[in-house]
Amino acid sequence: MTSTLQAADRTEAVERPGRWLALGVLVLAVLLVAVDATVLGLATPYISEDLKPSGTQLLWIGDVYSFVIAGLLVSMGSLGDRIGRKRILLAGATAFGAISVFNAYATTPETMIVARALLGVAGATLMPATLALIRNLFNDPRERSLAVGIWGATASAGTAVGPIVGGLLLEHFWWGSVFLINLPVMAVLVVVGIKLLPESRTANPGPWDLVSVVLSLLGMIGVVYAIKEAATHGFAWSTLAAGLLGAAALYGFVRRQLRLPVPLLDMRLFRNRGFSGAVLADLLTILGLSGLVFFLSQYLQLVQGRRPFEAGLAELPAAVGAVVAGLLAGRAARRFSVRAVVAGGLAAIGLALAALTVLGQSTGYPLLGTALLVVGVGAGFSFTVTADVILSSVPKEQAGSASAVSETAYELGAALGIAALGSIVTGVYRDFTGPAGTPAAAHESLGGAVEAAGGMPAHSAATMLDAARTSFVDGLALAAGVGAAVLLAAAVAAWFLLRGQKLEGGTTKHA
Repeated sequence: MTSTLQAADRTEAVERPGRWLALGVLVLAVLLVAVDATVLGLATPYISEDLKPSGTQLLWIGDVYSFVIAGLLVSMGSLGDRIGRKRILLAGATAFGAISVFNAYATTPETMIVARALLGVAGATLMPATLALIRNLFNDPRERSLAVGIWGATASAGTAVGPIVGGLLLEHFWWGSVFLINLPVMAVLVVVGIKLLPESRTANPGPWDLVSVVLSLLGMIGVVYAIKEAATHGFAWSTLAAGLLGAAALYGFVRRQLRLPVPLLDMRLFRNRGFSGAVLADLLTILGLSGLVFFLSQYLQLVQGRRPFEAGLAELPAAVGAVVAGLLAGRAARRFSVRAVVAGGLAAIGLALAALTVLGQSTGYPLLGTALLVVGVGAGFSFTVTADVILSSVPKEQAGSASAVSETAYELGAALGIAALGSIVTGVYRDFTGPAGTPAAAHESLGGAVEAAGGMPAHSAATMLDAARTSFVDGLALAAGVGAAVLLAAAVAAWFLLRGQKLEGGTTKHA
């Protein structure tokens, strides 16, 4: 097997005997990230009880990973193009495992926030490298579509494995154990990846511009932080200043990329309507979904009283639907059309979220399970096809940058979704009226209310918890309604922006 895939021509790439084994290594990295994202939501009630974060700190624990990873994905994707995608993938996986230990043994909310931020730095190296290596491993378009489908299906499977394994761990060990499950996956990835993965890099990449790296990071964090603070606390001059600083940094980043002879990110990629439409669809989809997903585990455990393992099983339909749809997505897009599959998937998610606006404390599982299954199917179709469009829209030497833009949209959408929709849930929740003697901590989070109930008289505790749970569910239903509106708008946008996009022989063509 050659050390540099880019030296191979199309025929050699198609006939590479180890490409499917190499794909198996790549999906381990995807599994690593997906499991980490899902177990956090499951462990949130325990983290809340042990570390006693405020409502704002709890949101930071949930979204600081996305803030950092969104700010660094483009930079790390570009770095992988320069120093080698295999090298940065294996280094990032090693760091991801080591920092997971830091997460597991955090003792204060502040330490946990720092640990999640550092994990974002490591995570930013993984996803762009995996997609870029797929682009270089599979030149045959149909093989690449299947590989991307397997890549997406593994991410979805991780969302299923995470809650189930995490649920088992939480029933027998402390919450930090859910982060330690990253270690064996990381070890297998690194050991096997050293032998199976081919190296891949851009032939003449130019220098890695540190000024662009800083501008990208400051811009993303500044803008997202401002949106989060405005949604949570309302307008403040400090929030406005952060937003303006972030916007100025992003403007400077774009201007600098247009002037550099070899930019960190080629802004001309966005002239491709299919590329831009796919990126926008991903961003809006995750924005509409993430806030709901972040609070779903709390609903299942703290409102409906399910054990962690049972809560993990309850979320399984979404992952099953996404796995099946992801494997069929490429074939469906070729038989029908790219825009029909993507827009149809997004509309299905929107309708499923709309159904959850009737959510109550005693809502039966058939409604919830059906809605989650539809969400999974819609996401599996749309995300797999948009990833294929994005990879097919660029030459191999720009695969890292294109993959990074795709993942940036995903992570930025997650951060904005948790900030905006999460703030809706928190804002509605805080206004509940409890009996006399309800401590202030009970208004910070539902986990805080459950803990506070232990120190109250039985009757007062029951009354307070009922009011808190009702308010939490009201906020969750409102967030589901907002998410449904966002997803239906994304479906309409995808229908128009992806007009004429086709996956014919793997090459995205334009009308």
